[in-house]
Amino acid sequence: MILATDKSKRSLPIPNSYWVIPRRFLAGEYPGGFNRERVRQRMDACLDAGLTTFINLTQPDELPSYTTVLREQAKAHSRDAQTIHLPIHDFGLPTREEMVNILNHIDEALARDHNVYLHCWGGIGRTGTTVGCYLVRHGMTGDEALAQLARWWENDPRRAYYPRTPETDEQVAFVREWHELA
Repeated sequence: MILATDKSKRSLPIPNSYWVIPRRFLAGEYPGGFNRERVRQRMDACLDAGLTTFINLTQPDELPSYTTVLREQAKAHSRDAQTIHLPIHDFGLPTREEMVNILNHIDEALARDHNVYLHCWGGIGRTGTTVGCYLVRHGMTGDEALAQLARWWENDPRRAYYPRTPETDEQVAFVREWHELA
């Protein structure tokens, strides 16, 4: 697996996001919005970047849905795109089975040659936890995954308010201790 470097930040379709795997797997903040035109612009940027599978970790009704606009814009771009809703409570943790399910969806989409955008609201806690577990699944230790997340996070302007990703002590411990049972 080739991980993204700071140089890949130049090609971000969504602010406050980062490439986990350049041009294949992006993680970050909610790509929708409260203004339909803004949502359309963001969906166009994501589609132009080749993103076709959106994995949404927010709770139902936590934020306005962007799925209808995504479908409309995908059709306008002559592409197929999908949203997969796998909610985790804000500041919370999934069960081990739920995390395995999320990771399986990411890997299955990538294996089908779909490019993935993983997000929660801010792209910090739930998203950081999931990316950390993804990195462990693909060969890193929990501490190595947390160190990689810290490198991606060090240039994010929100770091002044949110010093790390994942966000809570429990989320950090979840990544550090992550392993999948055979």
